[in-house]
Amino acid sequence: MTSGTYVLAIDQGTTSSRAIIFDHAGKSIAIGQLEHEQIFPRPGWVEHNPAEIIENVNAVVGQALGRASINRHQLVAVGITNQRESTVVWDKTTGKAIHNVIVWQDTRTQKFCDELATRISPDELRRRSGMALTPYMAGPRISWILDNVEGARERAAKGDLLFGTMDTWVLWNLTGGLNGGVHATDVTNASRTGLMDLRTLQWDPQLCELMNVPMSVLPEIRPSSYRYGNGAGNSLLIDTPITGMMGDQQAATFGQACFKPGMVKNTYGTGCFLLMNTGSDVVFSEHGLLTTVCYQLEGQEPVYALEGSIAVAGSLVQWLRDNLKLVSSAPETEELAAQVKDNGGAYIVPAFSGLFAPYWRGDARGVFTGLTRFINRNHIARAALEATAYQTRDVVDAMNGDSGVPLTELRVDGGMTVNNVLMQFQADQLGVKVVLPEVAETTALGAAYAAGLSTGYWDSLNDIVNNWAIAKAWEPSMDPAERDRLYHNWGKAIRRSMEWVDEDVVE
Repeated sequence: MTSGTYVLAIDQGTTSSRAIIFDHAGKSIAIGQLEHEQIFPRPGWVEHNPAEIIENVNAVVGQALGRASINRHQLVAVGITNQRESTVVWDKTTGKAIHNVIVWQDTRTQKFCDELATRISPDELRRRSGMALTPYMAGPRISWILDNVEGARERAAKGDLLFGTMDTWVLWNLTGGLNGGVHATDVTNASRTGLMDLRTLQWDPQLCELMNVPMSVLPEIRPSSYRYGNGAGNSLLIDTPITGMMGDQQAATFGQACFKPGMVKNTYGTGCFLLMNTGSDVVFSEHGLLTTVCYQLEGQEPVYALEGSIAVAGSLVQWLRDNLKLVSSAPETEELAAQVKDNGGAYIVPAFSGLFAPYWRGDARGVFTGLTRFINRNHIARAALEATAYQTRDVVDAMNGDSGVPLTELRVDGGMTVNNVLMQFQADQLGVKVVLPEVAETTALGAAYAAGLSTGYWDSLNDIVNNWAIAKAWEPSMDPAERDRLYHNWGKAIRRSMEWVDEDVVE
């Protein structure tokens, strides 16, 4: 490794885009970050402006380079990580998207998925692609855009349209866009579409036909650690190798050094995503989890994972702040929650987009339960934090059932890990130690590691393991009987959120 060189990670997330510069020890040197607008055209619909995102990506790269007082010549590689199932379709002759990004939380394709279920069984889809037959996967969103933008199917038939998850959109723009932009994705993002065969790591023609997605719009599938191309055009990254791409949750698993089968991490962000490394085995869940590609290094076989996806975690705190005005900032929820010893009997099930793993109930919607005159804003703040811990236990219980090996330690990362009330309650609900690494930016770090491994900046996975270190840990302290009593009531609250959407509910 040359002294004074670094790796840049671009983390294009659900609420913001960030650029983080890492050194060889995996330490963050500088960060640039900008939020983008959250667009809600109708209940259940969530969109982003793809042009705004590219503008922000370029801006945060400049911020990070400026704050580190370096330029592109000191970058050996760039890695990209991204919100995964979010879908954009653009015209390669103009470089402009034909519709807003349809975000992974969006539920508009529910009817399409219901109809699809008459032509392929959920078990068959899961066996081939690893995905559940729900609006969560990206494939139906492509079809929705092509069917709802005038002339889109005709333009796709002419070969003028391209699809991508956000990694692909960022890569295409950074590598030149109209002038030779690279149209590719990695195996982890491709495995979130419902269109890729988990074993061949190629697009499945039959699945594409079933979802009415023309294969001409799809990007090439490549390993996660791979030389995709160089920065081009007016980019601040011109001639800089882009050598890593990975979906955000797989990147966090990589950054957490979960390289051995059975190792588990949970990321607490907009949603919550718990992944267990299953090694080279494609393991299918009997308890409502997804099967996904964890990562693939160039020239090596893929590594797989079981995943439990939770739609709403940090976004529930945002909702308390922005919609209800209950708090003025996210940290205030911890201050309020710490002022009461428990939730006072109140539970919040944040099924804003239905329930994800392990339930997969599109008919569910958010509920407050157990309310009495005793409840105040402190209890509501605590109930909001506890909802994330309960949802995580739902997934851990499912994962324990699938693996047959009870969880003994949970590695955690993401923005909500700064909340001590939540992390302690999480340890109490799981009955195991919860561990936070020194570098909490594990999503961006994982993308940086994938990029740096491709260029030889890091020699092997052992370098990553050696960089990982514990910053803080929470040990369970709650009486098991009390833990089970609280979780039993959570189960009652979950059941009350179901069967809400029917013919008399307009969405």
